Amino acid sequence: MAGRKNIVCLWYDGTAEEAARFYAETFPDSSVDAVHRAPGDYPSGKEGDVITVEFTVMGIPCLGLNGGPAFRHNEAFSFQVATDDQAETDRYWNAIVGNGGQESACGWCKDRWGLNWQITPRVLTEGITTPDRAAAKRVFEAMMGMRKINVAAIERALRG
Repeated sequence: MAGRKNIVCLWYDGTAEEAARFYAETFPDSSVDAVHRAPGDYPSGKEGDVITVEFTVMGIPCLGLNGGPAFRHNEAFSFQVATDDQAETDRYWNAIVGNGGQESACGWCKDRWGLNWQITPRVLTEGITTPDRAAAKRVFEAMMGMRKINVAAIERALRG
């Protein structure tokens, strides 16, 4: 990540490497790029502890900072993942929720580290933004009753 002007820094309570490895295994174009360890003891840790992890999530460069328990992830930040079909939607949703995560509404879920994800089928985005306002309203109303997005139900709402 040397030379990059901007990366996403995500705060973890000692679990940055674990999270980065999960993301790298779950999403395409993702990797753990470097693990940096403390060169000496410090007030809340010791030499050799993982301090930061450089990783990539679907092409987005990130830095996981093991900063301790002071700050937690919340819905103010989320990754939005565009999916092409129900199988891809299910794969990502189930990976996140099925590994200690938690469901939320309208295609949102939270991983076991508290990071928020929007698993968003492209047909949902297209349906909500269509110039046909009646169709957009039907799609929006269908989405409002969902946790994981049901692609077939969104397509039915779009068609009317």
